Amino acid sequence: MKTLFLGMLLLIGLSAFSQKQPKSMTVVIQTSAECDECKTRLEGKLNFTKGVKFAELDVPSKKLTVKFSPKAISLEKIKQIVSDLGYQADEVKANPEAYEKLPSCCKVGGM
Repeated sequence: MKTLFLGMLLLIGLSAFSQKQPKSMTVVIQTSAECDECKTRLEGKLNFTKGVKFAELDVPSKKLTVKFSPKAISLEKIKQIVSDLGYQADEVKANPEAYEKLPSCCKVGGM
C-alpha cells in the first residue's frame, strides 16, 4: 500500500513538472497605433513593465511584438496595459478615456 501511494505521488509530481509554463513567450498583438509617438508610448511603457522582456511596435503594420515571462505577467494584463494607454489590443478595445487624451496624430486616421 505504501509503495502504491508513493508511486501515485511520483506520477502526480511528474505530471505537474511536465506541464510547467515556458520561461518566455512571444506574441504579436494587432493595435490601433498610428505613428512614432504611439511607438514611443507603447514601447516605453511595456519595456519597463515587470515581466516584459522586449516590446517593439512596427508602425506600418500596427503590430506590437512582445516577449514576456508568463510567470510574471499574463497576456491579458499586457493587452490591458495597451488598452489603458488608449490603443486597441486585438479584441480588447481601447480605454475610451485614455483614447481621448491621445494626441490627434495617435487617434485612428490621425496620420
